[in-house]
Amino acid sequence: MASTEIARQAGEGARAVPLAGHVGFDSMPDQLVNKSVNHGFCFNILCVGETGLGKSTLMDTLFNTKFEGEPTQHNQPGVTLKSNTYELQESNVRLKLTVVNTVGFGDQINKEDSYKSIVEFIDAQFEAYLQEELKIKRTLHSYHDTRIHACLYFIAPTGHSLKSLDLVTMKKLDSKVNIIPIVAKSDAISKSELAKFKIKITSELVSNGVQIYQFPTDDESVAEINSTMNSHLPFAVVGSTEEVKIGNKMVKARQYPWGTVQVENENHCDFVKLREMLIRVNMEDLREQTHTRHYELYRRCKLEEMGFKDTDPDSKPFSLQETYEAKRNEFMGELQKKEEEMRQMFVQRVKEKEGELKEAEKELHEKFDRLKKLHQDEKKKLEDKRKSLDDELNMFKQKKTAAELLQNQAQQAGGSTTLKRDKERKNLGFL
Repeated sequence: MASTEIARQAGEGARAVPLAGHVGFDSMPDQLVNKSVNHGFCFNILCVGETGLGKSTLMDTLFNTKFEGEPTQHNQPGVTLKSNTYELQESNVRLKLTVVNTVGFGDQINKEDSYKSIVEFIDAQFEAYLQEELKIKRTLHSYHDTRIHACLYFIAPTGHSLKSLDLVTMKKLDSKVNIIPIVAKSDAISKSELAKFKIKITSELVSNGVQIYQFPTDDESVAEINSTMNSHLPFAVVGSTEEVKIGNKMVKARQYPWGTVQVENENHCDFVKLREMLIRVNMEDLREQTHTRHYELYRRCKLEEMGFKDTDPDSKPFSLQETYEAKRNEFMGELQKKEEEMRQMFVQRVKEKEGELKEAEKELHEKFDRLKKLHQDEKKKLEDKRKSLDDELNMFKQKKTAAELLQNQAQQAGGSTTLKRDKERKNLGFL
């Protein structure tokens, strides 16, 4: 706090003094250039647009090379982002270029969530950089920065107006990335239709509050050209890696039965304008805008979510230690509160469970008593029935025995009668 105040006062009270001779600190720009050239540069481009609008072809044409990539089909179930990094060198300047393509964008019937995977990807790159920045031992000088510096948004050359998908997606992305809208395959519509289409696009972007990237005009060296190019947005481009002989030279062009469209002819398309603005004039500003505007917004929101503040309620500066202690105390208080709530909830649930178990136990006892009584009643009925059956069986046996006895007596009586008759017959025979 005190050192900051002293430094501020020293800065306000500094006075200019003349030099008596050459010192040498005027070479600092050269030192910075040499250091930057030795370290190399990185640039990351996000290509957003429907399948088949020539995103890969335009990238090949922009950087005058052939990047890897297979044609994408229109049957993707969702939007995925495919990232490829390449090492390029022009003269003694090395560039690590990352091209991110949105595979399957606009191919689904339900396009409501098409932008979400793009937003999540951009936020993931910001989060990775923030995590590296918050490390105790940082290696930002050698860290591969994957934050998106420019978003080329490819618009289908319908000639009518922007699709709702395009408006929604650009609205979701404008606070996270530098959007440069371009009309893809602009040779598909006539010049008059193209001029009206560009005016219609600009009007719809303004009316829907979509903030696209504006080329900076605060630098006098590029203010005029950037101001002129801002009025040409969105750029109408044509891409091609095929070379055709026009006159005495070979040029990149697209041949049709009705004629030839030269990619680098400004009367045919805005490809040269896009290349000049994106690469030759404003590449560093795109990198700077990504860091100072979009990343800072993400970083500020993220740190505020974590509880970090610049000032306390009395508008006094907050140190990192004070912020950490305040956040830690707040967290510990919330933790204790939640622990107490959980303990009370646990006790309450135990009581409720005990009550439920007691009620269940009571019901089981009642059910057991009912079943026991029912069993006893059934047993008594069975015993009564068994006794009745035993009585009937005994009576039956008695009747059977009596019947058998009568039958035997009858048989015996019949036998003695027969013997008497036979004897009488014999006696009569002798007579």
